[in-house]
Amino acid sequence: MIHEPQLSTEEIDALGIVPGLPDEAFEHDGLITKRHQRATAFAFLRPAPGKLMWDVGTGSGAMAIEWCRAAKDARAIGVEQKPERAARARRNGERLAPGHFEVVEGPADVVIETLPAPDAIFIGGGASQKVVEGCWDALAEDGRLVVHAVTVETEVVLANMNESHGGQLSRISVEISNPLGSFRGFVPYRPVTQWAVQK
Repeated sequence: MIHEPQLSTEEIDALGIVPGLPDEAFEHDGLITKRHQRATAFAFLRPAPGKLMWDVGTGSGAMAIEWCRAAKDARAIGVEQKPERAARARRNGERLAPGHFEVVEGPADVVIETLPAPDAIFIGGGASQKVVEGCWDALAEDGRLVVHAVTVETEVVLANMNESHGGQLSRISVEISNPLGSFRGFVPYRPVTQWAVQK
């Protein structure tokens, strides 16, 4: 199911540049780094003027777009293997960060070898050992890397990388209140394991 944007660009601009826009700001297919998880990632990524971020497995482009909005002349490159998601990310970028965000299509382990060196990297999809190691190698000195995992297999990759490179390994659990009959109850998002590290 495709979720169309529910907020106008004017409403989004009124929210300011601090990362953590509502999910409703973006066109997405349900596989989006959720608002609370995005805000947590940016606490470690620390957007800065003129800096470049890779958003690997960009999906809707939400992380890349928030990076571009957060600091003057910040730029982002999204890497996406699925053409329909790449097209969606481009549409979101044209609407919310025009001129600052580009999307490159193809397998992440191949594409990242062709990109300019980044100051920061977020990996939200396709975080294989090869991709994470390739991103680590490409990252500028003092650069920041944040990887999110929702599968056991990817958690193993992050545990291995944390063991060899340090950083912080944490689990993020978020529950949102929703109607439950005539009452309200909490519905959990899928927990995310996060590895955050500075090179």
